[in-house]
Amino acid sequence: MAAKQTYHQDELIVLIKERNQKAFAYLYDNYSKALFGVINNIVNNQEESEDVLQNTFLKIWNNFDSYDASKGRLYTWMLNISRNMAIDCTRSKHEKIKNKIQEPSDAVYHKNNLFVEDNSHESIGLKVMVDGLKDDQREIIDLAYYQGYTQDEISKRLNLPLGTVKTKVRQALLCLRELTKEEIKQIRLFQ
Repeated sequence: MAAKQTYHQDELIVLIKERNQKAFAYLYDNYSKALFGVINNIVNNQEESEDVLQNTFLKIWNNFDSYDASKGRLYTWMLNISRNMAIDCTRSKHEKIKNKIQEPSDAVYHKNNLFVEDNSHESIGLKVMVDGLKDDQREIIDLAYYQGYTQDEISKRLNLPLGTVKTKVRQALLCLRELTKEEIKQIRLFQ
């Protein structure tokens, strides 16, 4: 049985910078379990963690020239790469989930037109009050309460800062409150 080759860190760095595949295999064999542990703690999924580990070592191999021994130990550098790759994977997964959740609601609204105008006596009064708002307030109320958009989605859709959307929603609701008070006064007068 042949003795296992060992490398000192400085020797390992030189060999990998020279693209020595045996030295890189040694690096993988000696550090992959530790890096996998870090990745799996973040990703929390065995298969995805294995993919991230594979991508981490590809990134280490492809970017090894950027390693600077004066800034820290090799293990610390690799640890930072693996942690960042795991965080990116988690963020990407959350974005995909977020997009999957939000896409169908828009499709359902447009395809089935679920928010058709209701002509019952309750909604006629509400529609009249909403129609009494300024155009920009009416549009925001329509998007938020009839079409179900979040304030963040409204901000993106109308290309307005989120703070502006929040202010306009609040102003519109305050106007609706006043219009409702006036409507109630009118009703009481006729009773």
